[in-house]
Formats: sequence, C-alpha cells, structure tokens
Amino acid sequence: MNPADFKDFRWLNESRAEFEGDKLTIYAPEKSDFFCNNGAVSDEGITPESLTNAPFFYKEVTGDFVMRAQVQVDFKDVYDAACLMVMDNLDVWGKFCFEFTDFDTHAVVSVVTNHTSDDANGSNIEGNSVWLQAVRVGQSFAFHYSLDGNRFFMVRFFNLPVGDTVKVGLVAQAPTGGGGDRVYSNFSLEPRTVKNIRSGE
Repeated sequence: MNPADFKDFRWLNESRAEFEGDKLTIYAPEKSDFFCNNGAVSDEGITPESLTNAPFFYKEVTGDFVMRAQVQVDFKDVYDAACLMVMDNLDVWGKFCFEFTDFDTHAVVSVVTNHTSDDANGSNIEGNSVWLQAVRVGQSFAFHYSLDGNRFFMVRFFNLPVGDTVKVGLVAQAPTGGGGDRVYSNFSLEPRTVKNIRSGE
C-alpha cells in the first residue's frame, strides 16, 4: 500500500505504523482496546474492562462508503485482533475484528457500541488471515467477511445514531496481552452506495 493513499489519515491513540510493499503494519500496545463495559459479570469469568486506548488510524468520511482490507494477525493472547472501525465519538461506534477469542478460536467478531458495548462472535476462520468489509448506507451499517476477497458474507447489520461524517479506519488491539503487530493489505475505501447492504454489493 502506498503511504500517499493515507495522507488524509490521522491517529486516535498514535502507535507505530510501517509501510512495506503492499502491507501496512500497526503495532497494538499491551492492554489496548475499544470496549465500553456495562458492568455485567457472572460466577465464572468477567467481561472486558472499559478501554478506549487502542490505536485507531482513520480519516473522516462523509456519506456512504465501502471499506475493505485483508488482515493478518500473529495470534498470541486472548482478544488479540486487527479491526475495521466506524466511529461517531467515543460513545458511539462499531468495530469488526479478526480476533483470538476466549473460546480458543480465530473468528470474525463484531462490537457495536451506543454508550455500552455488545459483543458478538461470528464465523470461526482457519488460519491467521481474512478479508473484512464495512459498509454504510445512511445510518445503517453492515460488516462482511471473505476468505478470498471476492465473495463476502454478512456477519452483522445494525444502525447507529451518527452524523453525516464519521471516522473510518483501522484498529490494532491487544486487550489482555503484551501487544504485537497487526498487518493490513489490499485496503480500499470507496465513497459509494451499495444496492444491497446485506450482501454488500
């Protein structure tokens, strides 16, 4: 990927970013995440603590869009992930992650936050790489994944009370572990309206 393609991007929680060939590598610091916990607990296990400190490399986009990237993660610790994110503010956002889950799987995972965060595990993925896509139509959003970059499958359709302009980009997280590199390639961000938000086309 060409660094010039990211000239309008900026940081929320700046981290190390390196361009090499067609890849952008962002370092996820230890104990970094976006999650707004509602305080729910159970007899065994706890939900993640509230954090807004993960590196978010983003640009502001007005109107509908399609964002896509192939992500790769050297999974080490639970919740290690590379993500796409759409954000209105720190209380209203959605992220779509390729994550090492607490069920010892690699999965596409979505979190939608309107002051408090939910958490939804999607399909399990073999290996350490997958394509992620985020689509906006008005105040509606959809997350899709693909194994080959051609055929995408919906994981989540949702609505958020956002303005015309939102922050859109890449998140690198390591909520429980010591941190590590998250690799993004084949990134694209197109200002267009899809005909069918569920299919993403």
